[in-house]
Amino acid sequence: MKNVTYVQKACAYITRQTGELLVFDGPGHDGLQIPKGTLEAGESPREALFREVVEESGLGALNATRHLTTDVWTRRESPPKRYVRHFFHSTVHESRDRWTHTVTDGGGEHGYEFDLHWVEPTAAGEFALDLDDYVHLLPTTGRTEDVATISD
Repeated sequence: MKNVTYVQKACAYITRQTGELLVFDGPGHDGLQIPKGTLEAGESPREALFREVVEESGLGALNATRHLTTDVWTRRESPPKRYVRHFFHSTVHESRDRWTHTVTDGGGEHGYEFDLHWVEPTAAGEFALDLDDYVHLLPTTGRTEDVATISD
């Protein structure tokens, strides 16, 4: 296919000790979302993941971060646009059940408030942008080895 635009995305499935998945209702999309975003120039998918999690949730310490899969998802047919989505799973020690975070990315979502909360992955309902495509790959409980900390 000619003139297809490919956009690299990092997507974060973040679970806590109970196995619940972090989600939010984002503006402009129907359904639940997970922290995710576009890779910046020279950035690896893993680096983008850590940056996006901080920007969209305020969480700074992720445990046991591992790559789950990469796919190519059709965002639209005309003009053709595809997302190359890199899905990761991380666990986090987080006691808050709900919180509001103001997005700090400096981009199009800067200043938006995301209301974050936890859901059971298999009973979460409808996700925006097919972001639930790989929820079935998540473990049923959290793991805490291999700490990776994000610093400012």
